Amino acid sequence: MINNLLQVNRPEPIKSGIEIGSFTRESNIPETIEALLAGEYILIEEFYSNGLYLLRELTTYLKNNLPNETFLEQRAFRAEFRKLSNLILIHVKGNKLIVRKAPVIGWLEKLYPELNDFFLPLPQIQGLNSAWQWYKNGINIPVLRNKIHPYYGVYFPTRFEHLILFDNWLKRYEGPKKTANDIGIGSGVLSLMLVQHGFQKSFGTDINPNAIIGLTASMEGTKLARKIEIDFGHLFGKWEKPTELIVFNPPWLPTTQEMNRLDEAIYYNEQLFPDFFEAAQKHLLPEGKIVILFSNLAQITHVTTEHPIEKELFSGGRFVLEKCLKKSVKEASEKTNRNQHWRGEEEVELWVLTLQPSNDVIS
Repeated sequence: MINNLLQVNRPEPIKSGIEIGSFTRESNIPETIEALLAGEYILIEEFYSNGLYLLRELTTYLKNNLPNETFLEQRAFRAEFRKLSNLILIHVKGNKLIVRKAPVIGWLEKLYPELNDFFLPLPQIQGLNSAWQWYKNGINIPVLRNKIHPYYGVYFPTRFEHLILFDNWLKRYEGPKKTANDIGIGSGVLSLMLVQHGFQKSFGTDINPNAIIGLTASMEGTKLARKIEIDFGHLFGKWEKPTELIVFNPPWLPTTQEMNRLDEAIYYNEQLFPDFFEAAQKHLLPEGKIVILFSNLAQITHVTTEHPIEKELFSGGRFVLEKCLKKSVKEASEKTNRNQHWRGEEEVELWVLTLQPSNDVIS
């Protein structure tokens, strides 16, 4: 099920021996921020909370110096914050954070078994800590019976309207339930829904090795290991046989910058949809269906006017639309720090496509 040579994605460790400043509560904030702006590393000393304090001060500085209203401005703001905050380091030794009153993070032992003494950026430490809590305690997904325990660095849904759309569609689905492809399986939610609704086998793929490593470990020794097969690969990976159903929950925003590995779950490049539709045509049984879970987020936030599914239906010549279901998204929580006024206009979408009659693929 898994290539034992897969290398886990993890925050890049910074080895000792680099030039580095230090920060305590007595440090001068403007001087420290000037050092960060100059690209210098800053080490958090004494207490873990000192790092959180510096992050707050950095946020305040950026809010006073950068626009942060529109969607695109917020994206640029987050990019600048990410660049500067990742210069703030914490010392890791013996799988523990070398500051007082720091959280205990199990990922440090799991992801860095060969390293004893190194530094990690504070935002990466925060991400590791949150991911450890999600992994250890599990997350409730409204459409699933059991919690999921997402592995570090693997996308999992935090909003559920699109999953509710898919669940309602599955309840009404009357086609064959022998096989399905789950493209970009992530934490496995769509495949778990397929199995829950009676599909005999789901073949999942992902280009994130952490998804494959995590799902392999979580399903080992369970019935799910026989019902959900996974492969590390792009789009359909090694799965060549056509199936009755292809499900795809792609990223909802086109990229405007070079992506890192984790961004690939959030932003899509210009080749993703053309490549997907070309491959899907060859992997779908003649009477099969493609279900794509998407959103109008990119259009309402003016990131792009192009809708990749509409573009395929208009000019691709491969598929026809069976139906498109839509569901309004809940307003953003008042607790969020971001101005997400567009959420009132956002709709999640469930697109059901079938092959053009002249393009039926013979299995």
